[in-house]
Amino acid sequence: MAVVDVSEELKSLTSTLESVEAVLDLDKLRSEIAVLEEHAAAPSLWDDPDNAQQVTSRLAMLQGQVRKTEELRSRIDDLEVMFELAESENDADTKAEALAELESLRRSIAELEVRTLLSGEYDSREAMVSIRAEAGGVDAADFAEQLQRMYLRWAERKGYPTEVLDTSYAEEAGIKSTTFSVRVPYAYGTLSVEQGTHRLVRISPFDNQGRRQTSFAGVEVLPVVEQTDHIDIPENEIRIDVFRSSGPGGQSVNTTDSAVRMTHLPTGIVVSCQNEKSQLQNRAAAMRVLQARLLAHRRAEEQAKMDALKGDGGNSWGSQMRSYVLQPYQMVKDLRTDHETGNPQGVLDGDIDDFLEAGIRWRKQQEQEEQG
Repeated sequence: MAVVDVSEELKSLTSTLESVEAVLDLDKLRSEIAVLEEHAAAPSLWDDPDNAQQVTSRLAMLQGQVRKTEELRSRIDDLEVMFELAESENDADTKAEALAELESLRRSIAELEVRTLLSGEYDSREAMVSIRAEAGGVDAADFAEQLQRMYLRWAERKGYPTEVLDTSYAEEAGIKSTTFSVRVPYAYGTLSVEQGTHRLVRISPFDNQGRRQTSFAGVEVLPVVEQTDHIDIPENEIRIDVFRSSGPGGQSVNTTDSAVRMTHLPTGIVVSCQNEKSQLQNRAAAMRVLQARLLAHRRAEEQAKMDALKGDGGNSWGSQMRSYVLQPYQMVKDLRTDHETGNPQGVLDGDIDDFLEAGIRWRKQQEQEEQG
């Protein structure tokens, strides 16, 4: 890369970072941090644990945003010095190191820029992800398990904590369904673009004639419910059934009836949780999932009313959104954004950042076109 290209690249990255800083409004964030730090230092903070959790979580999130922005600004300054040093001393190793840092910086600033596009009502929430096997028999169950692994590996790479709340195993291989949470701010806004039907095309390892098989799995992403959502569920609207937890191949994992199935009678929504050891823990986890589903149900009803007023059908998330083709060629393609890659194994191993970014930008563009 020529020096002039590096100079232009650094200028472009500086400009992008300045626009991100303007959107974030760092002065406003610092003011809010100062207020939250006062609340966090109050001796009575933990008298109300729910409020304390909200204060400390919000404080940590804002501090992280400001710190990350300041670090990026510092890295741009350091990189300029590094390139100047490499040029003046004609040091190939330093130049190679600087080019690698340039690429890393480009990705980090792009990620932060995408974060500024997450401005929806629930985008800053943690996420509850459910995956279910659809058409395709045992291949679909195997595909559903691959998708679960893909998202969990993505979260693991980022250092995001996850919690698997329920897994229903298929008889031969794979899973019928699973629900897990990604417990980090903005997980919902980031992962919500994954909602829809995913399609896998490959030579089936379960077909003794080696035929190509197409299978489908559905992904649902919900925001985790917070205290301010007022999702109150009267006890007489819930039926709770307990059953024995089971593992792969139908084997019994727990000898006690600790798994919980919760049915919300007015809506017919059913959730279950069997991954905790005690019935009490499973009930609490199932309640969290049910509240998230009811919040989504309420939002869907409100959206339907808005769509009726607007006279259109609104956005349908249930449609096919991504294809993973392993045979006769190798490709993963997003059917909404047209973003694609020839490395499906990398994607299934958790390398989905480019797809998430393309999806978030696509969604923002759709929203702007609707408003326009």
